[in-house]
Amino acid sequence: MLKVRLSRTGRKNYPSYRIVITDSRNKRDGKCIEIIGHYNPQDQPPKLDVKQNRLDYWLDKGAQLSEGARKILKA
Repeated sequence: MLKVRLSRTGRKNYPSYRIVITDSRNKRDGKCIEIIGHYNPQDQPPKLDVKQNRLDYWLDKGAQLSEGARKILKA
């Protein structure tokens, strides 16, 4: 099953995240199919960049949003 989820990047205690498409069996920071955006909670206000057309494409193909990705994309 494909998942839209967050992959952690950044240094210790200063996380930033990539929004990626990956197989649900892969590790959090493991191999991904495509990077479709970035999220930086350290900026004020938090910065979110998403390729909306690619997100819609993968959701149409059956990808599921993870809990964290759902919360961020909802806001």
